[in-house]
Formats: sequence, C-alpha cells, structure tokens
Amino acid sequence: MRAIWTGAITFGLVNVPVKLYSATEDHDVKLHQVHDEDGGRIRYQRRCEVCGKVVDYEHIDKAFDDGERTVVLTDEDFDALPAEKSREIDVVEFVPTDQIDPIRFDRSYYLEPASKSAKAYTLLRRTLEETNRTAIVQFALRQKTRLGALRVHNDVLVLQALLWDDEVREASFPSLDEGVSISAKELEMSEELIRSFESDFEPKRFSDKYQDQLRRLIEAKLESGEGIDTEATFGEKSEEEGGGGEVLDLMEALRKSIDKSRAAGGQEKKKKTSARPSTGATKPRGKAASG
Repeated sequence: MRAIWTGAITFGLVNVPVKLYSATEDHDVKLHQVHDEDGGRIRYQRRCEVCGKVVDYEHIDKAFDDGERTVVLTDEDFDALPAEKSREIDVVEFVPTDQIDPIRFDRSYYLEPASKSAKAYTLLRRTLEETNRTAIVQFALRQKTRLGALRVHNDVLVLQALLWDDEVREASFPSLDEGVSISAKELEMSEELIRSFESDFEPKRFSDKYQDQLRRLIEAKLESGEGIDTEATFGEKSEEEGGGGEVLDLMEALRKSIDKSRAAGGQEKKKKTSARPSTGATKPRGKAASG
C-alpha cells in the first residue's frame, strides 16, 4: 500500500505522527464503452456549447448554477479561500462508540505510526480500547474539510470519514405502524425464525456473485472467442433464481421459513459429522445397530 497523506493526530499536547492509507478498494471489473459495429473505443470530449471547440482541461473553470444565473469560479477565486492543507487530525472530543450511527460512515483509512517510536500511537489505541470510546476528529484531505471517527480495528487505528449532519437525509415516511396489527403468535414465530438464522458474521463466507460471474464470462470469451453465449458459460438458471413465487400468508411464510432453516441446519450438522475423521470401530447403538 502507498500512503496518501502524512500528518499527526493531535489532542491536548499529545502529538501522534501517522501515515494514512486507503483501507478499502473497489473490486468491480473495469469496463469501457465501444462501438457495437466495429469495436472502436468510445471517448468523451470536453466540447464548449457556445463555440463548439474541444477545450483543454487547463482552460476549464468551475461554475455554480442556481437555476436562473450562473457564476464562474476561477482558480484565483479558489486560491483566495482558506487553504485546507492542514496536516493535523484534530481530536475534538471522545464519545461512547455506540453513539455513532453507522449511516454516517463514509470512507475508511488505516493509520500507521510515522515515527520510529510507536509508543504514543499504541497508548492512544489502548486507551480507546479500554474506555470503549471513539475520537471525533476534524481533518483536511484533498482540499476538503472533513469530519471523522478515530477508532480501533484489530490492532490498528482507523480513521473513518463521517458524513456531515446535513448530508444525512431524514426518513420522512408516514407512520409505518398505522393500521398494522401484529399478534403475539406472529411475533413469537418471527423471533423463532430470527433465532434459527443466528450466527457469527464471517465476511469471507460472502462473495460478489455478479462480479465473479462477470470475470468468468470475460475469461471464457478470451479463451473461446466471441461465439460463446452466457448460458453455455453459466448453465441454466435454477428455479430459485427465476421470477417471483406465490404470495403466502404471513404465518405460513414464517412457518415454512423456520422449517427450511431447521432442515438446512440439520444437513449442515450431518456434513460436519461425516467429515470428522474416524477414531476406530464404532460402538453399536440400540436395537438398530445390534441387529
């Protein structure tokens, strides 16, 4: 990984030099557009609507349109604004971790100690862990002032960019409970269904099936040419992948879901049992085993 920013975490008189790295990356296959007749690459040009000329990037300014008027902002205008080039991640306050709603989370960044001594870095990380607190910080990145949450991920400090308050929309829906009656039995069965799905989250168990199949399609085309079709590559769709099914009564849907989950759990237990290595002769159990 390559550091995209270097600076320091500051709170009070404490200064923790750090390097910042992007913690996530996009795994989508990169595609571009081509002409369907000859395969020629489609490219976009920055063309002026007034003179019709293609304009070089160095001659392009930014503008704001309020619907009636347009104001042009030049490089000189932006240079006159307070420069957001601070190299400090300034801790504003420490808050209980559970007070931060995940809806506010944006991009994530890893922080690595930038000094030869990692004591200040380790001390801050350990303190956040022991107090179950998250540091609310302000910092500047790519010429923008940002709000962030400084927290611990495994043994690393993570800077989680947060959306500003006016960037989170209100869910202004009518009352969702109005006119809805939930019986005690329905609630009980719904809770039982949830319990039947309980598990520990293991991200490695999940994959992006669309991107996986897209890569398989591309590989097949590279190996066999353009004449191969999608069905030959992926096989026929199963019934489960097809369209919608019949609409079931809520209680019946819950009951069927619970039965299906139990059956799947039983099959999983059988697989685990059969996969265990044999430790010797099996003792007969009951009448069925002795006959």
